[in-house]
Amino acid sequence: MSLPELKKRQPHRAESPDVTAWLGAGETQSAVLAIVAAAVGLYFIKPILLPFVVSGIVAYVCTPLIDWLAARTRMPRVLFAVLLFLTLLGIVGAVAAVTGQRLITETGATLGELQGTLEQLLRSTNDSEPILVFGLALDDQTVRTAFDRARDWFSQPDHVALLTGYGLMAVIGTFLTAVLFIWLLITGPSVARGLFWLVPPSRRELVAHIWLRLDPVLKHYFLGIGVTVGYATIAAYIGLALILGLHHALLLALLTGIAETLPFIGSTAVAIIAGLVALHTATGIMSIVAFAAYATVLRLSIDQLVAPLVLGRAANVHPVLIIFCFLAGAVTFGIAGVILSVPVALTVKTTLATLYGDEHEQG
Repeated sequence: MSLPELKKRQPHRAESPDVTAWLGAGETQSAVLAIVAAAVGLYFIKPILLPFVVSGIVAYVCTPLIDWLAARTRMPRVLFAVLLFLTLLGIVGAVAAVTGQRLITETGATLGELQGTLEQLLRSTNDSEPILVFGLALDDQTVRTAFDRARDWFSQPDHVALLTGYGLMAVIGTFLTAVLFIWLLITGPSVARGLFWLVPPSRRELVAHIWLRLDPVLKHYFLGIGVTVGYATIAAYIGLALILGLHHALLLALLTGIAETLPFIGSTAVAIIAGLVALHTATGIMSIVAFAAYATVLRLSIDQLVAPLVLGRAANVHPVLIIFCFLAGAVTFGIAGVILSVPVALTVKTTLATLYGDEHEQG
């Protein structure tokens, strides 16, 4: 949530206070210990973090719009919060109703064809001879054995019960996310004031000073990720379905968009999956060349045009650091950690730049 009351307390940029005067060894150590304790506590409750993270981020991005509408019309803020919630809920419901059945069908068909695609690829790659990878021989029989074991695993009653439990948790998590979202939209400012109250009074001016520089960066990042995902999904569907005529284009386009939340790692994995589908349905060498051209143009348009434009300063984080943050977040906090990994890195970068007096490093 935004902290508008903090901005009123801040001096003009030209009169920014000397942040080095705020540093104290004892209080710095206490702050570090508090952050470590909070991280450990979150680690133990990580199974329930995802609904809070998703609803919090979406509410955080939407709050400025609600505040602007309420100030512009002088009508109750809660009215616009409810209207925005119902609008987004309607959009999600409409999209699910239109594409849900087709996505389920395409997912089943893709998984059903995956075994044949891999077997065909291995047979044609090395003239039906096994391919050695780290001393392991891969051939069509290896693929067949792996899929048979997977089917056996899914057919066992205890594993079916486990998957059913995960499905039930997903339904409950979705409902919880919607409930948290509407409450955060309505009570966002009070939540922000409560979080700010947790900061020791002697350090509130420093925290407000850092937040004023961090807030636009985080909003730019979250909005940029949303725009990038939307662009990648639409562009991929146009290329795969309307131009290449590839099977399962809707599923592949959706995976392409979601993969943009995991730069380098996710996009590479989806490109491989799409490439396998293209090989399975290819009618000649020109089909393969056309897919390669599509993949290259899509990747260049995202990396060189869309991402730098919509992410701004958030895109200045080094790629190696982004990969490390994603992997570290995934290992420690799962999906919630993946979502929060880059924002945490941006927070640390902005905080250190402010404390060290290197605020020009933020751009």
